[in-house]
Parts: sequence; structure tokens; C-alpha cells
Amino acid sequence: MPVYQLPKEIVFPPVELSEPDGLLAFGGDLSPERVLMAYRLGIFPWFNRKPILWWSPDPRFVLFPSEIKISRSMRQILERNVFTITVNQEFHTVMKHCGAVKRPDQAGTWITKEMIETYTELYRQGHAFSVEAWKDGNLAGGLYGVKSGKCFSGESMFSLVPNASKAAFITYIRQLVQEGIEIIDCQIYTPHLESLGAREIPRKHFVKYLSKK
Repeated sequence: MPVYQLPKEIVFPPVELSEPDGLLAFGGDLSPERVLMAYRLGIFPWFNRKPILWWSPDPRFVLFPSEIKISRSMRQILERNVFTITVNQEFHTVMKHCGAVKRPDQAGTWITKEMIETYTELYRQGHAFSVEAWKDGNLAGGLYGVKSGKCFSGESMFSLVPNASKAAFITYIRQLVQEGIEIIDCQIYTPHLESLGAREIPRKHFVKYLSKK
């Protein structure tokens, strides 16, 4: 199948036309309007350098809150309140830390200055959220993502202290359930998220959660 070049108009081809690796389109821009539409369709931007690449993998790697796996040691950390967890206290800082994390399987980062500007605007509009884990008054870890329908799409996380981002993630999932979120989009497989209970489901099942009110 061809990989589509996006026009200036904010539109996307059907996700069913994506390549086997999930690549659907390239080009366009990172305007908040385009990025938000992408999430609502089950698409996300991910690239190291331009052109912008847009992805919609099938199957989709997701976590259902009821299936989360929490180890005994992690439960003890949560019960002892080793970390103080907050939401939307340091969105910009969390994104910068996520972009600075050295990842062994990646030569660079997709969290560019332009990405930070776009997602910060989505945060101001109430679509993007950060979660912070604090220890002894210092930022120890965190994550950020975007809400759409009954889905929270986790974008990236970082830890300056062991288990900090995991504590933030687990704690925030509990809050998301109270807010009516039914599925966590992990996008692409990682062993770390699989250990927490994430699994693959057909994309057609995943996108149903994006339009639910």
C-alpha cells in the first residue's frame, strides 16, 4: 500500500490503509488541531526528523486497567507512599525530561521542541496531561499523554529515581478509572509495559474506545 502525503488541509486517510508496520502517512504539520484529530482517529505522530510520520499500528498495544499487574515490591512502595504523585503540576518539565531520556534502541528522540510546544498547547486546552512523582520535594519521574473518548494515550515516561514513573503510572490509572477511562493506549510493544499487563488487541476494537462519550 502507498504511504500517503498529507495536504495542508487537516485530514487523514483511513487507518485501514496503514503499512504492516503501522506507518500511515507523512507530512502535514504538528498543529494542535491536526494532532488532536489524529488521536481521535487512532493515529499518532512519531519521528526523529522531518518529514513528520503518522502511525496507526494493527494490532494495538494497550492496557486495560482491570488487567494491570502490580508486583509485591511495587505494592509496598505504593503503600509506604515513597513518592508523592501529582497531576498537571509540571507538564513542560515532564516532557523535557522524557525527551532527554537515553533509550538503548533509539538513536534520537521524537520529543522535539516543536512537539513540546504542540503538546503544551494541548495541555492548556485540557487534552494532554502530565503525572509527576516527587521524592523529598524533588521531581523523581513522570509521564504524559492525551485523552480521547474513553482512552488515555500514554506518550512517554521517565525516571530519575527507580520506580518513580511506574508509581506515577499505576497511581494515575486508578484516577483515570474514576474518570471513566476504559483503556490505556501504549501504542507500541515494550517489555516494560507488557510486565504491567499490556497486550495487543485488533486496531478495529481499539478505535471504538476513541469515540465513546
